[in-house]
Order: sequence, then C-alpha cells, then structure tokens
Amino acid sequence: MSGLFNRCSSLINLNLSSFNTPKVTDLDFMFYECKLLQSIGLSFFDTQNAINMNSMFNSCNSLKSIDLSNFNTQNATNMSFMFWGCESLENLDLSSFNTQKVTEMQSMFSGCKSLTAVNISSFNTQNVTNLHQIFWGCESLTNIDLSNLDTPNVTNMSGMFNGCKSLTNIDLFN
Repeated sequence: MSGLFNRCSSLINLNLSSFNTPKVTDLDFMFYECKLLQSIGLSFFDTQNAINMNSMFNSCNSLKSIDLSNFNTQNATNMSFMFWGCESLENLDLSSFNTQKVTEMQSMFSGCKSLTAVNISSFNTQNVTNLHQIFWGCESLTNIDLSNLDTPNVTNMSGMFNGCKSLTNIDLFN
C-alpha cells in the first residue's frame, strides 16, 4: 500500500473500514501530501504485519485528529516522518503503539505545530537508533513525558526539541 493515496491533494474524507489488510507490510507514504484530508476511518485497519510506516501521514496538513488506538504496530521498524507536517493535528494518543522493533523515529512529529498533547508513554525505544528532530517545530506542545525513554542505541538526538517554544516541562527522569 506504499503511496496508495500519495498526493491526493483534493481528498477530504476517507473511510477504509472495509479494506482487508492483514498481509500488508508496507504503508510508507500512504497518505503523503493529502493536504485537505480532514478525516480517515482506520478503526478496522489491520496493521499486524506492517513493517514500514515511514511518512504514512506526512503533510496531511488539515488532519486535526486521528484514531490509531486499534493500530497493531508489533512488527513496525520504521516510523520516521510518520506525522511530519501534520500542521492541524492537535492531540495524538499513541499509547497503544508497540514500538519494540522500531529502529527509526526521525522527525516522527516534526512540524506538528498545533500539537498540544502526544501520549507516547508506552513507547519502547530500546532498539531506536535515530531520534533526530522527532519533535522539531512542535510549537504548541507544552509538556511531554519521556520518563520511559530508553536510548542505549540512539546515535542521533540532534534538534530533538528544536522550535518547541511552548514546552515548559520535559520529564527525562530515566
């Protein structure tokens, strides 16, 4: 499904509840530059075998919220640029994400300038090597709990909070 709706710049609503996706492994650039997309129905989307989620929602400028609570990310290894440039996204609950196999999270939330809250408390980052600019430009984010962040293999954290001008609290206890 790589690039399936890539640059569908006039697409406003999309319901994929009838898609049969249990064998899909590649979701990269699936909704890339769907600039007017306001809602995506993904509640029945089976992502159990998805490995690549790179740039999946990249540049979905009009997307204000998205329910990913049913996403099974147990096999995902790449989440880089997943929400990059989602300028209207305000709240993101990724507490159900299993990130045990993920190695790439570069710029995952970069440019999400309206994002006020992101729940990544369940993220397992023990295998992640790249966190470069993960929150770059998240100018509305006021606090973030990274107390469970485990970074023994991370080699790049440059610009991690660059442009987070409203950030008043970061929990990096561990």
